[in-house]
Amino acid sequence: MTERKRKLRPVREVTAPSLQFRTIHGYKRAFRIAGSGPAILLIHGIGDNSTTWTSVHATLAQRFTVIAPDLLGHGKSDKPRADYSVAAYANGMRDLLSVLDIERATIIGHSLGGGVAMQFAYQFPQMVERLILVGAGGVTKDVNFVLRLASLPMGTEALAVLRLPLLLPAIQLVGKVVGQAVGTTRLGRDLPNMLRVLNDLPEPTASAAFSRTLRAVVDWRGQIVTMLDRCYLTQAIPVQIIWGSHDVVVPVRHAEMAHAAMPGSRLEIFEGSGHFPFHDDPARFIDVVLGFIDTTEPPEYDQAALRELLRTGGGEGTVAGPADTRVAVLSAIGSDERSAT
Repeated sequence: MTERKRKLRPVREVTAPSLQFRTIHGYKRAFRIAGSGPAILLIHGIGDNSTTWTSVHATLAQRFTVIAPDLLGHGKSDKPRADYSVAAYANGMRDLLSVLDIERATIIGHSLGGGVAMQFAYQFPQMVERLILVGAGGVTKDVNFVLRLASLPMGTEALAVLRLPLLLPAIQLVGKVVGQAVGTTRLGRDLPNMLRVLNDLPEPTASAAFSRTLRAVVDWRGQIVTMLDRCYLTQAIPVQIIWGSHDVVVPVRHAEMAHAAMPGSRLEIFEGSGHFPFHDDPARFIDVVLGFIDTTEPPEYDQAALRELLRTGGGEGTVAGPADTRVAVLSAIGSDERSAT
């Protein structure tokens, strides 16, 4: 996709994002919203919530309507015994945008939210103006072993232990000491955010929702869902991939694989950043996002072209990028297909 000259748009003053609620299908959905103009949807990762976008939300809202929801089972949204699959989350994003009278948006997804963003683009391509994946889950199987362990039956019991008095504060204190010791190493970059996510998990409904969500996408062998077999369907959608080189949750090689599998996508690696590059360098993150938006145009939804892509299917001809990366992508697809049989 050829780059276009960056557009200059006026910057508006905005207030801090406000926390709002809507009831959809009987469940309370929380979201933070600010700004006006074209819409940006920010989707957080597993166990996290909409406040994770605080470092970039208000600045992006100077030019856009920016919506950051708490996924069902997370943050201040309800946490029912419900469907926590990636497809269900994509449906939830569609419903929220519809309730807010938003027909199309640039979708930015982090970690699990990246997988939800990809699923959203698959299910509702007519609603997607652009797609930005940040340390996204669902590229291939490899994932941090802690998440694999947490997906096991004993993982839920371990979360229940966090409800014991003073245990969570003790873990966080030890984590801070370890964080200071490891500094800017790979673990040091992501440890503070991991400790932050732990804050909400001791609450029983939150830990149950976390477990159901995790088991929908991860088991002891790694990530269950992969987007590689359907990446070719994003040919018409502008795609930006952002990753931290020191990501200990989803390795940076996933970024190269996604980039190779998604024709016309752009790739930005934040050297030295971990799983949360928008925390490590928010100014650069905002610059990349705005630059991407300013130099791309939303696609016209073409049902006939999508139908033809589906008939043609994926395959080696749809995978771009260096030869070694193409081999890695195709091998990953084959591995996932064999494990499913």
